[in-house]
Parts: sequence; structure tokens; C-alpha cells
Amino acid sequence: MSVQERKERERAGRERLILTTAREIAEQHGWDAVTTRRLAERIEYSQPVLYSHFRGKREIIGAVALEGATEMAAAIRAASSAAADPRARVTALARAYLDFAERNPAVYDAMFQLDGGLAFAEEDTPEPLKDAFTALLECLGEVAGDGVHPGLFTEVFWAALHGLATLTRAGRLPPEEAERRTELLVDRLAVL
Repeated sequence: MSVQERKERERAGRERLILTTAREIAEQHGWDAVTTRRLAERIEYSQPVLYSHFRGKREIIGAVALEGATEMAAAIRAASSAAADPRARVTALARAYLDFAERNPAVYDAMFQLDGGLAFAEEDTPEPLKDAFTALLECLGEVAGDGVHPGLFTEVFWAALHGLATLTRAGRLPPEEAERRTELLVDRLAVL
């Protein structure tokens, strides 16, 4: 291994450590607790080392959002591909999305609530964000209905899922009705 390869591997390892630590702090204490000082102390590197990887918290949030998009896309694809028919696929997609949001609240916030400096729904949207939308579209496009643009239907279904995730997490919706809400969403929006 060359010196350059070793340095690149070490740099990638430091970056991975910064992001993992930021996620841990955010999941335990919220994003307000993620500061460069706290991160530097926790990973035992100086703040200038942190800034050599990320210009600040906004870039860290953006990097976490991209990781989250990749993870969510994989979860959606795994869940929906295991289902036998369109209704089961859409139900599996909805459950996987809502489960991801519930299990990863800080990552979900980085993806959809906080400013990570990422472009959405534009030409320069990063690939992981495009792929997460594509994971939704792959499943939902087949149940959009005649004359309904699959992308537009996917946006509406996604918005409904996001609303359910956000309102449930905020304690605005009773958790005991979560499964019935998912079934209602699938039954009323998807053409099955």
C-alpha cells in the first residue's frame, strides 16, 4: 500500500468516525448538542481536523442526510421486494418508511427538517437523494392509476408518509392507531 493510499484510508476513517459520532450525539441529545467542540472532544481530534473534513455542522448534517437516504432506499427496496403483490409491496414500503423514521429520528431530521445544504428536486440533487425517491417511485409508480403521473403520485404518497412520521413522532397522533393509518393510506391512495 502506498503512502497516498494509507493517507486516503485514514482520512476516510476519520470522516466515518466524525459522522458516526455526530449521529450518536444527535440521536441521544438532538442536533443542538452536535457541536464541533463536542465532536472534537468525543473523537479525540482537534477542531481543525474536523474542519479539514467538513466546513461546519451544516455539512455534517448534509453528509448524515445522504447516508440516511442511502439507508432508507435500501430498507424500502428490501421490504417491498419481499412482497408478493402490489398491495403488499405498497404496504411494505409504507411500513419500512415509517419504521426508518421512527428508528432514526435524528437522521430523519437531517434528511427532511434541517438545512444540510442539499438541493432537493433539482438537477444538482445528490444521487443518494435521487435514489431514495427512485426507491419510492419503483414501487408506487405501478399503483398510481390511469392518467396519473407516477412521479406526482409518488410525491403525494411520500408527503402523506412524511406527515404521518412527523405527526406521530411529535405525539400528535395516537400510536395505537399507526397500523390502521398505514392501511387507510394504502387503501385510499393506491390503485390496487
